[in-house]
Amino acid sequence: MILFIGAFAIMLMLAANQWANDASPIRSVGAIDATIKSAQWRDGKYIRYVLALNDGSYVLIDDDRSHLIGSDASIERVTRDNGAVFYRFPE
Repeated sequence: MILFIGAFAIMLMLAANQWANDASPIRSVGAIDATIKSAQWRDGKYIRYVLALNDGSYVLIDDDRSHLIGSDASIERVTRDNGAVFYRFPE
């Protein structure tokens, strides 16, 4: 019972953190060049892509559109007012 309550509390805290990030306004958006390294289907709803940035680091991006593995892509680095950073494909 204690384990169940603890797991529920952790899930609630993570959800609250995501809600706070979604509610925070966007401060800046910057374009970045990257290369698509791999893709994985997630529940048939979207695809999770692994992209290599030009500085050698990797990022994960979820998208419902298909992109060619091995191709160059322009992505956006989005920074919110609360400091949260995420990456996305441009619309």
